[in-house]
Amino acid sequence: MPTTRYQAPDFSAPHLVAAPPARTAAVTQDGVLPDGFFATTNLPTYVKGTDGRWTLPREPRMDGVLVRDADGVWWVREGRRVRRGDLVVVGAAEDGREGVLVHAHGFVAEAGPGGDFHFMSSQVSREKPIDYAAIARMLVEEKRRGGYVLWVAGPALVHSRARDNLVWFIRNGYVQALLAGNAVAVHDIEAAIVGTTLGMTSQGEPTPGGHAAHMRAINAVRRAGSIAAAVRGGLITGGIMHACVVEEVPYVLGGSIRDDGPLPDVFTDVVEAQTATRAHTVQATMAVMIATALHSIAVGNMLPAYYEDPHRGLCELPTVCVDASEFLVGKLKDRGTHQAVGVVTNAQDFMSILRAAVEREVAG
Repeated sequence: MPTTRYQAPDFSAPHLVAAPPARTAAVTQDGVLPDGFFATTNLPTYVKGTDGRWTLPREPRMDGVLVRDADGVWWVREGRRVRRGDLVVVGAAEDGREGVLVHAHGFVAEAGPGGDFHFMSSQVSREKPIDYAAIARMLVEEKRRGGYVLWVAGPALVHSRARDNLVWFIRNGYVQALLAGNAVAVHDIEAAIVGTTLGMTSQGEPTPGGHAAHMRAINAVRRAGSIAAAVRGGLITGGIMHACVVEEVPYVLGGSIRDDGPLPDVFTDVVEAQTATRAHTVQATMAVMIATALHSIAVGNMLPAYYEDPHRGLCELPTVCVDASEFLVGKLKDRGTHQAVGVVTNAQDFMSILRAAVEREVAG
């Protein structure tokens, strides 16, 4: 697996020394940005202050704006979060001449053997071999150094036989937050309570009255009051949500207009769901996205392409997107998450092979 190092810009370059401080304009109305605001990307972005220093803003993400707080600290904020009086950077240039520098080519691959994980350069193809050993080493290393790995899951992970493998990853400390929708939790809980998912057995056979099984599962959890209460009360005795509750792994379930029920823990307000998700993306050091277009793209839009480690400086943020279709992985990259490494395979195969690879890595 190739490694990368970050090469910071040369701020002694004449054009950066001569560049003016970033220009700001005050917000005059809550949630409304000044004309000409600078729109952020997910790449390392430096802002020049009035003291002449170039600094990275906190909580980077794409589709945000640069805001200076009362202490002179730069933050990336969503437009809806700005308030009257906030100072927002205006300008369009990304080359530093207006006091903002987007450093698009800062991560450099070290010399060594090749592999799949070249930062921002992986192509998507079902014919490309999958380096499970590389992904396994990443997960083991993230656990060793106390990283924060996000898992973004779609319901196909539950319908296939990948459910037990995700439980294994949760119980063994490789999942720091689970981001999903109502369906993932519903069908996982249906499996725990009724023994089916969408009314189907583990062999894929329909059951009498199975079309209502997920609704009965939702109703049982609503009666209990919450997923955690249903676990504590013995209603849910296994599965993904049970493991999250028992292992105290936080989860965000973002709802959609098609949801049944939904479960009482689901965020039905999309802005609240985004805010809850953002609390985890700002901590992320790695992301694994499996079989979900909606949530992969949503989380991808909140993820920076890097994170700042107190000991190692700026590091790439590995993002692995798994789907049976090349279209989804390509769409995620096209929507701005260009650091994503595409893995074109089904959830069941990916999870079982990755688990075996992690077990081999740990065993040495």
